[in-house]
Amino acid sequence: MAKRTTGPEIERLIQLLAKLPGLGPRSARRAALHLIKNRDKLLAPLAAATAEARDTVRVCSSCGNVDTVDPCTICTDPRRDRSLICVVEEVGDLWALERAGAWPGLYHVLGGTLSAIEGIRPEDLAIAQLIDRATAAQAREVVLALNATVEGQTTAHYILERLKQAGIATSRLAHGVPVGGELDYLDEGTLTAAMRARRPMS
Repeated sequence: MAKRTTGPEIERLIQLLAKLPGLGPRSARRAALHLIKNRDKLLAPLAAATAEARDTVRVCSSCGNVDTVDPCTICTDPRRDRSLICVVEEVGDLWALERAGAWPGLYHVLGGTLSAIEGIRPEDLAIAQLIDRATAAQAREVVLALNATVEGQTTAHYILERLKQAGIATSRLAHGVPVGGELDYLDEGTLTAAMRARRPMS
């Protein structure tokens, strides 16, 4: 049986950090140690920021983005073209496109992709809300900026059929997005090129 070398409070910090994407137990220990060594400069401000985010962050009831206001800052921006809607899987994808400055319209976050293996059905995602929103806004174009994975493409084709029934023009990202690639890991130049080279879906 391995001996515990730290108190329960530090172990809890390590366990929580290990749940973050990209951090395993070893990386979590290093991160925890760095935070503790720099408790005044990092640990205290991080704890305060985390508590503030817990109390103030909201999910936008319109697009699914996260912000401190609802509707979010993007949805209420008067400079946005409200006839254009870009559909993404997760909020991280929305942020990636925003960093690239590649999209002048609004967004819609699905909250994932269809997956028979994981039991994720259309009703588990914000697809019905997208159809209602696009129809109500008389959208000029809906861009399906989903990841180039099997699940992403399956979801895109399902949404395409639903939008075709509603008579809404649909396109998808083209050049620059590799098969199997995820938007959140692509650079801004690649995302911009993909957005400009989008093509109609049929």
